[in-house]
Amino acid sequence: MSSEYPPEPWHLAGQLHTSVFLVPFADVIAMLPGAPSQGLPPGTRLIRLGGKCIVGTAWVNYEPGGVLHYRELMSTVLVRSGWRLLPSITHIWVDSEASRAGGRALWGIPKHLADFYFSDDAASPGSTRTRVREFTAAEQSGAIASGTVRGRRRLPWRLPVRFRVVQRLNGRAKITPVRSRATLGLSSATFQADARGSLGFLAGRKPLLTLTMHDFDMTFGG
Repeated sequence: MSSEYPPEPWHLAGQLHTSVFLVPFADVIAMLPGAPSQGLPPGTRLIRLGGKCIVGTAWVNYEPGGVLHYRELMSTVLVRSGWRLLPSITHIWVDSEASRAGGRALWGIPKHLADFYFSDDAASPGSTRTRVREFTAAEQSGAIASGTVRGRRRLPWRLPVRFRVVQRLNGRAKITPVRSRATLGLSSATFQADARGSLGFLAGRKPLLTLTMHDFDMTFGG
């Protein structure tokens, strides 16, 4: 498995399922990698709603057609940088050495390697995808998380989805643009984090909202 990665921007395609949680501020601070002052990008602070923070998770399958093909699980927090509200990735796993190396070097995204099972991977070519999708992620030290996503409603149009991600890179805040188009859908999901793992702060919590980006085309980076 090669660790050579393409230059930015990365043009990617696939499926993304993201869920939103409200997590007590103290639990979020405790899970940040390193000291709190080192866990968030410089100049940012956590958004708080009644003592809770907004945490997102995402299962992503980057499919053939983009510059890289791999699977991913991530966790993010919503932060403020000046007047802007931005997601910042705190935990993330991929099954591609190239994605791991490129994410760290180009954008300060703290990617680690893991093994994944996505139920769509087992579908035969040309078959109708299952309505309920299953996901698992594990590293050598043990399980990370598992979950299911059931599609509910899907909009009939492809829409633009644009946002920016802020990370710590070489001691500074690195803001990276993300531009995509996708068919958006409302889904329901379960998420079971291993209580002993890096996402243990999500153990026993239920997502408030789950959205799916079907068949997205994405440009990550400038």
